[in-house]
Amino acid sequence: MCVEWERLAAGGPPPEPFDPDMVADLPEPARRWLTHAIALGTPLWRSVELEMHGTIKIKSWRRFTATQVVAPPEGYIWAARASVYGLPVTGYDRLSSGTGEMRWRLLGVVPVVTAAGPDLIRSGAGRLASEIALLPTAFQTATWRLGNGPDTAVGTWQIGAESIDVALHVAPDGRLLDVLLQRWSDADGAFGYVPFGVTSQQERTFDGITVPSVVRAGWWWGTARQDEGEFFRAEITSATHR
Repeated sequence: MCVEWERLAAGGPPPEPFDPDMVADLPEPARRWLTHAIALGTPLWRSVELEMHGTIKIKSWRRFTATQVVAPPEGYIWAARASVYGLPVTGYDRLSSGTGEMRWRLLGVVPVVTAAGPDLIRSGAGRLASEIALLPTAFQTATWRLGNGPDTAVGTWQIGAESIDVALHVAPDGRLLDVLLQRWSDADGAFGYVPFGVTSQQERTFDGITVPSVVRAGWWWGTARQDEGEFFRAEITSATHR
């Protein structure tokens, strides 16, 4: 995992600076979001390392702290520590180098979740596509079109074998409000595409990049089952770009 983390976080050659002319041909909501989210002259960073804390629903809501590296469309690693019945659970979710896995252990020794395979890769691809919200400087890795409404743009990412449409709902002032997509999951008992979404409740600027900093996420987002499907609430406290 450490080798993959270093590879994703490396960033590559020095990136070019952002100029609004770069988004002139994008749908208006995408332009509105990106010119709000990326300050003029900010390097178009290829990866970001994040620190966060919050609560995650594992039968009941449990506190966690986590670090994450995101490098669309190459991959992500989310490494976290939570507590179950007062005992520490540590591990990570990963999608990188064409493979995906989940490895979680109780007390650092007893396996709690161990998973890999094509279903996990497909689900992870959806998660990675949704996390453009955390690295708007990666906008050039997608193709763009107008969404269903004047305040929505759709970015399409090719991640491995998956072509993923992500709808971004943008406020009049350019703030990102919601991210919605169909993500592969067994949330309904058998694997299939399930509505998944992220809602931004607050934003913060790091290194000239403004991103959602307080978020909620879950399955069946935007439907009558949203409250049932919510499983993640977090605050991002730091971001390091490369």
